[in-house]
Amino acid sequence: MKRSDRMKRLLWITEVIFALLICWSLVYVLAAWFYNRIGYSPSAYYQQVINSLAGFFLFGLVMYIVSKLGIIEERQNKFLLPIIDAMKMMAEGNFNIDLSFYNKQMDSPNHPYYQIVQSIKHAAEQLGETEQMRQEFISNVSHEIQSPLTSISGFAHALKNAELRPEERNHYLHIIETECMRLSKLSENLLKLTTLESDQLPFERKSYRLDHQIRRIILACEVKWVEKDIEMNVDLPRLMVSADEELMEQVWTNLIYNSIKFTPEKGSISVALFELDQEHISIIITDTGIGMDKETQMHAFERFYKGDKSRNRTFGGNGLGLSIVKKIIELHQGEIHIHSELGEGTEVTVTIPKSDGGQGREGFDTSL
Repeated sequence: MKRSDRMKRLLWITEVIFALLICWSLVYVLAAWFYNRIGYSPSAYYQQVINSLAGFFLFGLVMYIVSKLGIIEERQNKFLLPIIDAMKMMAEGNFNIDLSFYNKQMDSPNHPYYQIVQSIKHAAEQLGETEQMRQEFISNVSHEIQSPLTSISGFAHALKNAELRPEERNHYLHIIETECMRLSKLSENLLKLTTLESDQLPFERKSYRLDHQIRRIILACEVKWVEKDIEMNVDLPRLMVSADEELMEQVWTNLIYNSIKFTPEKGSISVALFELDQEHISIIITDTGIGMDKETQMHAFERFYKGDKSRNRTFGGNGLGLSIVKKIIELHQGEIHIHSELGEGTEVTVTIPKSDGGQGREGFDTSL
């Protein structure tokens, strides 16, 4: 206990004792006067008992009168008013509350209201951060939707021109189709994120050959990497894993597809699978692509983050891929890390448990 707290407690005890002494002294004087008036005086023992009981009664009566006068209640209301105002502000959606009034009122965790004030401050901070994230999310979604809608509206209006040549008309129709696919992909990714964050996602672990799954996805992307003349190096030894096969397929699809997308012609990509230890498996995907700067790596897993704007105008996407991949990896009690140098390529390392160590509930494409 701090010295200031001990002093406050000592002062309070002193005040109580002083009030009791005054009450007992007053009772003693009144009792002596009363005995003289009636001409009778009981024994010293009974006088002491009567004086003590009357003193306590008078003390209680004084406290009752003080409380009725509202002095104590007024002080309590004044002390609680900032807490009441803060709760009202939070209920109205304003989480920028000020409880600095209590900084001098309570300088120790032993104060009876200390935990209440600290809990309100913490709740306001958490709700404020959540509200800011919600507003940013809505703003980002609105921006991502508005961009393709503007293109669709503009080119649909241009198609009304009867003098358009067939090549121009087909070009405009192709743009409209591409923007529609972009909207569809955005909707699909948003739905996927919402599902991953809910407690209603069907999560079915089963044992299967992880090397077979990754090899199948690489072969499914063959047209893309062959078209860019990319050298694909694969090291996939036989390894079993217990995971949700459908969800993990989306992870490898996103990671491998992005390596291909961001690797220039005649570049190279390597995919290596190995046992990290007796309980974990690691998958490392390395490319010689355009890479990322330090800032992009720091924000890579944030929703809608796209890093270099010029790069994303070239490669397209809505910045949800890495968020989805990270959610799926975390759901499997795993980890994902990115190491990259701008202009020198990217290395993505995914580590997951071999077997089911308990289903946790809690995407590498910053522009998917």
